[in-house]
Amino acid sequence: MEKRILGLDPGLAIVGFGAIQCVENSADSSLSKITPLDFGVIRTSSDMEMSQRLATLFDDLHSLVDEVNPDLVAIEKLFFYRMANTILVAQARGVLMLVVGQRNLPYVEFAPPQIKQALTSYGKADKEEVQEAVMRELDLEEIPKPDDAADALAVALTAAFQL
Repeated sequence: MEKRILGLDPGLAIVGFGAIQCVENSADSSLSKITPLDFGVIRTSSDMEMSQRLATLFDDLHSLVDEVNPDLVAIEKLFFYRMANTILVAQARGVLMLVVGQRNLPYVEFAPPQIKQALTSYGKADKEEVQEAVMRELDLEEIPKPDDAADALAVALTAAFQL
């Protein structure tokens, strides 16, 4: 059985996305192959008004969902470090959740330590260790760029490992 997973790394200026396809081994339901389909970012400019930035995320995410046609969406939960930035990211994350809800897509959410644990077996791994794990798991020749895209692929892989 095949399943497409769209991983999202929420942000206001940059939303990372990573789409993977998972193939289950029909004999024992284990994952036999994970293939990257697409990855990248959706950007909004700080020169735009907030309402326009959110509208851009809304429109671009709808287009992305049309292209990827995911069976599952995996979203990174917010990590609170600076209140002002967290509120902006929360607004952008709300738009992502709205699109997922409008499309009736099943979704899962993971906190950063869960993602690190799933990919490196250590919940406090650094960013580079996670990115190297993404590269290894997807058999890529280099770490996906920008970092937000690599982070989104890590979120998608975390969901795949939970299947």
